[in-house]
Order: sequence, then C-alpha cells, then structure tokens
Amino acid sequence: MILSRRSVMGVRGLQGFVGSTCPHICTVVNFKELAEHHRSKHPGCTPTIVVDAMCCLRYWYTPESWICGGQWREYFSALRDFVKTFTAVGIRLIFFFDGTVEQDKRDEWVKRRLKNNREISRIFHYIKSHKEQPGRNMFFIPSGLAIFTRFALKSLGQETLCSLQEADYEVASYGLQNNCLGILGEDTDYLIYDTCPYFSISELCLDSLDTVMLCREKLCESLDISLADLPLLACLLGNDIIPEGMFESFRYKCLSSYTSVKENFDKKGNIILAVADHISKVLRLHQGEKKLEEMLPLGPNKALFYKGVASYLLPGQKSPWFFQKPKGLITLDKEVGSMSSAPESKQEVPMCTDPESKQGVPLCTDPDSKQGIPMCTDAESKQGVPMCTDPESKQGVPMWTNPESKQGVPVCTDPESKQGVPVSTDPDSKQAVPVCIDPGSKEGFLLCTHPESKQGVPMCTHPEFKQGDPVCTHPESTQGDPVCTYPESKQGVPMYAYSEYRQGVPMCTYSESKQGVPMCTHTEFKQKSPLGADPEFKLEAPICTNPGINQEDLVNMEPEIKQQVTMVSDPEILKIARAHHVQAESYLVYNIMSSGEIECSNTLEDALDQALPSQAFVYRPVRQRVYSLLLGGGEDGASTCPTVKEWFVYSGNPLRHPDLVRPLQMNIPGGTPSLKLLWLNQDAGIQARRLDALLGCFDLSSSREELQAVENPFKALCCLLTYLFVQVDTLCLEDLHAFIAQALCLQGKPTVQLIDLQLDYIDARAVQLGSLLVRGLTTLVLVNSACGFPWRMSDFMPWNVFDGKLFHQKYLQSEKGCTVEALVEQNRSRLTKFHALKSVVCKACVRENRRIVSRQHWHSPQPGRWGRQGSGSHRTSSGYSRAGPGQHWRIQGPGNRQYEPDHWRRYSSSGWSN
Repeated sequence: MILSRRSVMGVRGLQGFVGSTCPHICTVVNFKELAEHHRSKHPGCTPTIVVDAMCCLRYWYTPESWICGGQWREYFSALRDFVKTFTAVGIRLIFFFDGTVEQDKRDEWVKRRLKNNREISRIFHYIKSHKEQPGRNMFFIPSGLAIFTRFALKSLGQETLCSLQEADYEVASYGLQNNCLGILGEDTDYLIYDTCPYFSISELCLDSLDTVMLCREKLCESLDISLADLPLLACLLGNDIIPEGMFESFRYKCLSSYTSVKENFDKKGNIILAVADHISKVLRLHQGEKKLEEMLPLGPNKALFYKGVASYLLPGQKSPWFFQKPKGLITLDKEVGSMSSAPESKQEVPMCTDPESKQGVPLCTDPDSKQGIPMCTDAESKQGVPMCTDPESKQGVPMWTNPESKQGVPVCTDPESKQGVPVSTDPDSKQAVPVCIDPGSKEGFLLCTHPESKQGVPMCTHPEFKQGDPVCTHPESTQGDPVCTYPESKQGVPMYAYSEYRQGVPMCTYSESKQGVPMCTHTEFKQKSPLGADPEFKLEAPICTNPGINQEDLVNMEPEIKQQVTMVSDPEILKIARAHHVQAESYLVYNIMSSGEIECSNTLEDALDQALPSQAFVYRPVRQRVYSLLLGGGEDGASTCPTVKEWFVYSGNPLRHPDLVRPLQMNIPGGTPSLKLLWLNQDAGIQARRLDALLGCFDLSSSREELQAVENPFKALCCLLTYLFVQVDTLCLEDLHAFIAQALCLQGKPTVQLIDLQLDYIDARAVQLGSLLVRGLTTLVLVNSACGFPWRMSDFMPWNVFDGKLFHQKYLQSEKGCTVEALVEQNRSRLTKFHALKSVVCKACVRENRRIVSRQHWHSPQPGRWGRQGSGSHRTSSGYSRAGPGQHWRIQGPGNRQYEPDHWRRYSSSGWSN
C-alpha cells in the first residue's frame, strides 16, 4: 500500500489523506531514469538529490537489534551501501540535518518527547516481562543516531550540512535554488513548499532505485486550489507551528457545510476536502480585498498564523493571501502597492499611486500622523526629500535654499501657524533636522521631535559619549536619550547607554508603548532588530521602526534571515563556530554560543530503576564546564557568564520550561585558555593546551599522563569510563569489565560476525548502561569540538569502540562471574590490553576517592539487586544534586529554576558501601 508508513511530521492528516483519498498523486518513479533525463535536459549538471536526513534515520537503521545501544558497525555498513547505490548511477546526494529547534516548534517538540517517554516505559515493561527485545512495532531509534550519522556520512565523503533553522525549510530552499532532481524525505511539508519534486524515503527500494513521487500539482487539482493556497491550507489543518486544535471548530464548520451538499462522505476522512473547498469557494472571493483576520477566526493567534503561512515561502516567493513586502519590510496599508529602490541609497522605499496621475510616488512616514506621505526627488542631489502638504491647498510646499550652505532645504508648513519651519542639515548625518533660533544668541539649534508634544527638543552633549548628540525626550521619564545615526540608512535612532560598557546601543521605539527597546545590528546582515523577541509575536525577523506601523501588522516574511542576540560577542569566534556547525563538524557548540539554548531528545532509560541516574544529570557537570569555556571569556569566566537553557528529557520532567543551568568553573593547569587561543592559534604547544581543556571539562586533569599513554581508539573511551565511574557510584567492577572487554573484542570482529551474534536474554539494566555510554560519546563530541579538536573524532565514533549486542553479551557473562580470560575470548593480546586499560581507569578513580569494587563486596544482597528502594547514587556539581543519600535524584522537581554550581558531592545509596 502506498504511503502506509505512519508519519507524524508535517501537515496533520495529509499523509493519510494522500494514501487513501488521493492515491493518484503518487507516481512510482525510478531514480536512474530520472537522473538520465535530468542530464539530457541539463548538460553538464550533475543530478542532485537533497536528503532530509532526519526523516531517513528509521529507513537507514536496518539492523535487527536496536535495544542494546545500537549496532553501529552494521549501521555504518548500511549507510555505505546507500551512498554507493546512488553514486553508481551518477546521482549526487546532499544531506541536511536539523541543527536547532525553533521556538515556534518547541511545543510540538515537547509533545513528541513526552509521547516518546510513554513509549519507552512500555519498552522497559516488555523487557522485564519477556526478557527479549520488543517487535519492530515498538522500534525506538538508538540514542545519538542522528549525531553519529552526520559523522558517518562525512567519513564516507558525502556533503553533510547542519541547518541554522528548521531543516525542512533549508532543504526546500536548496532544492529550489540549485535546480535539484528532488527531495528525499518523509514529511508532508514538502508537498506544501513550492520547490523541486518530493520523493518518499519510506517507499524507496534500494535494489531497483524505485520510489514514489508525490506531485503537489496533482494534489492542487484534486482539491481545486492553487499552489499558492497550499500554505494556507496547511496552517488551517495544523502543522508543526500551528497546533492542530487551534482551528478545530473552524474545520468542522467547513465540514458541516461541505457534507450538506455531498452524499456518502466520511466526515473524518474529508476534513481536508472541506477546508480546501472553503478556500476555493469562499475565501478566494475576497482575496486581495480583505485581510485574513477578517475572513478567518484568527483571534489572538493572528501573528502565529501569519508566521506559519510565511514559513512556507521560499526566497523570492510571495503569498496572495497577505500584502507582500520583501525582506521583512512592513506593509503600510492596502494603498501601498509596491516597493521601489532608490538608486543612490540602494534601499527599498514604499510606493503609493497618485489618484490623478496614476503614477507611483515614493513614500516616507510623517512623524505626526504616523502615515505615509509622498516624497519628491531633489534635482541636484538626486535624493528623495519628504514633501509637506499644505492643509488647505493640498499641494506640496516648495524648498528654499540655505544662504550659507547653498543647499536646498525643505520647508514644512506648521498646520497651526501656517508658517514654514526651516530645516538645517546635521553635519554628521548629512540629514535635514528642524532648527530653532535661540533669541539670545541668534544661533540655530538642531531639534528632534518629542513623540507626545510634537515640539522640537535641542541637542545636548551626552555625559557618556562626551560629544554632541541630538536628544529625544522620553514621554514618561522626561530624560533625554542620545541619538545615533546609522551609516547605511543615514537616519537618526535614539540610543540607550549601557552603564557597564559605556557604549550606546540603538533603540527601537514602538508606536503604541512609546518605549524604546535596545537594538542590535546583526554582523552578517547589517540589519537592526530589537534585543529580545516581542512578547506577543515572538518575531525574529527584521523589525521596521516605522512609527506608523502597528505591532499587529508585523509578519515574518523571510524565515531564512535570522536576527538574534548572541551569547558571544566576538564575531570572529562566532563565525568559526557557525562554520563548524553548518558543516556538521561540531555538536551543540554554536547553539550554546548563539542562543544559549540546547536540547537532547529521549534516551532508553528505565524510569523505575532507582539505581541509575539519567544521562542528563550524569553529564551535566561536563556541559557546565563547557559553558564556562564557551561563554566565560577566559579566567574566572564562570562567575560572569549567563545561564544556559537546557531542554533535556528525563523521567519526571514535564518540559514546561527549560532547566536554567549555570556554568561551572574549570580547573585547568595554567588557567582557562581563551577560545581564540584554542581555535585560532597554530603554535606547536597549543595542542597540549587543547587537551588540558578537554580533560578539564571532565575534571580529570590529574590523570593526563596515564590517559595520554593509552593507544587509540581507547584513549577517549578510558577518559569517558573514568568520568562515568567517578560520577555514578552504583557502577561496579563487573560493569567496567564488560565495557572494556566489548571494546577490545570489537576490534577484531567482522560485521557479519556481529550480525550473527545471539543473546541469551535481554537485561533492562544493561540496556540503560548501553545508552548511557553512547550519550557519553556524544558528550565527547561536544567537548572535543569546544576545545579545538585535541582528539580525532574517529576515536570516539561508536562503530570503533562500541557495539550494543557485544556489550550486552559481555555484561551477561560478567554478571554470571565469567573470568576475564573468557570475556576477552581467550586472546592473550587482548588480555594484556584489558589489564592495562582497567589499571588506567581504576587508578584515575582512586585519585578521585572512588574505589571500584565487585558487586560481591556490597554489604547485603538485595532482591533483584537493581530493584532496591534506596537512592540512585551519582556525584554532581550541579545545584540539582541531592541533599543527601536518602533523597533520590528523580525526586528533584524539574522546571524553570537555576542550577547553581557547587562542590562535587558523592552519595551512596542506603545498603550499599564503597
């Protein structure tokens, strides 16, 4: 059956609708034939497919075993076969991964994570009941699969990119702009974007290269709507931005009206037909005459709905459903029909149509009326100059020439006195500014207009800047704010002075609140935007400061342009972090430095296991030190750098708010190095400083010499195991034996042997331990990226150091009391390495006052051993740590609270000893 695979991404109900009601929009195609046709049509152009990698993870993960932490060698082999198949027919692949979760989609992300939590609970219940892996219907992708897939594809020579926003937008944009053969994924949003063809990954037969192409043109024909109507339809049905329940009553009204004239129609299956019918029969009648909020029950969700529709508009595209404005400029009103670019300024200027001449006239904004007024062009300067209209004659007032400057200066007629007010040119900004004459000195003073009284206010010298600045008086505080002039626009903007830095920051004044909001200039786009998102609209697009525009008219028209205040101010460092992020060479570093907000999805963890803490807490101290390194700016940085918002999934966390986590001071010999030193310096001794920083993040600087002596790829593994066993007291010697033995045995085993490996049964604790180690490997990727790559990434890729089934086998053998010789499969060389690696980890743990002992040394046997009721033991530097051994780590209430760093504390569970 076509499109039988369940999909939760994209437009609600559209996947099932296409498969059941409109199967004719699905066409079986062959990629080899499509590539040949593309080459004949575009000679010299390599057929390229853009792959939404996040949609393909389930398709790519073909190993039968998924419960034990991942069959990484098998998975890597499957990826290699996938790439080879397309390469063999001359098709180039470009892989895109999600690099962030946008704020508009956070609620949907949380909803899916909580749903995954329930699925994981059922998985562990099944394991405990049946001692085996559940069927594929309960399949859950191994932890870290998306992260390590990036590096696997890069090692296979593939172009792999990580998005700066939601990946589907960047995928659709890339496909459109680069004339790609198509998009390969599993997301009905690709039926909405007006881009290159969309192919289903779930229907792909790799042997024949046959798949299904979903045709958006045929979908429109079936629904009797146009391509431009699809974004509107998607938002009315609900998607990742618009909650499904927002227009539920509206959809059923459409359905009621639709079915009243139809017969034998199933209501549930034809909501999409009903909504499309309403668009074509009702809404289209008023298209261009009425705004959407006048035709739809948008209510308080107006801005979100507009943003949802606009999120489907790729660069250069427009929607007929609202008044278009390019690159974030705000529509003035219905009479503004187009945009014109001034040839000198290269800036876009709103245009209106003169009712008599029928010609376009440029507009500027009258500061009094807050409406657009015509402009005329000075014949000498070729620059647009505002015209002031006489209230009686309705004609433009001519300009007069300043006798000293010999330059044309406009005269504005005061509507009260009917007299012209002269305007002088500001020597700095070269812009015309109203002038008043001091009756005593006979000298002219530049003025700015008070927003309430509409009276001129003279310039003064600001004490912070020690230079003459025009002052605009705030209507509430009656204090003057200096004005800065932007070199691009040559327009004065009020400034806000930060007392700590003694620097002026431009301000944006909202017309309704009359309050200034500090602005920042994005170093890449050189556009101004307020610091912080608007509390109602949460817009991140450029905001026009035209006082004639209401906040409610703001619509994000270009989702690909992101305006944000970054956590790191150094543009050079931020540029490097961004480049590593986009090229999928790092993990979370740019997110921390740009937005200060990160997330981690679900992990296979048993919510009922009282002994093992969640990986979110185990590795939090490492992340806290990384925050200090990235945001602290060097020595004593942790005390001054801001908190980081963490959206980490763990049992008991409702994810209503992020955890606010403070950085933790690092203990590095010689002090904490700066990022410029770690990232830019190429001197001979810098690699040693990078390693010092990496070990400092794990607080293992004292074990540097022993770890350095370990051969690759076990060096990183020993670092991780040392940290784990220091951090979690309930890990025992048998666990260490299993981790080391599986890593050593993995080196000599071919993939086919790993595939054939059979397990006696599945142990729930071993499942969680496998996931805990893999999450540790992803943490190593983060630390290595932040420290300037002191270690090769390949040394902690899981296909080189971990195999889920192999670890599970060694764990079960170790639990049964098998000898070390049996664990390493009677291999003398492995035995020697085993003892060496064990010695490094145990000695490092002793330095941290942690002695690893066998489970046989615990005081009293506990029923089920891991089912005790005591606290799960781990030590932490986070304020989230427990108050004492009697309080379990899961009892701590999650939420929007700050976690202060403190001294490391290690607790032991009741009934257990060291």
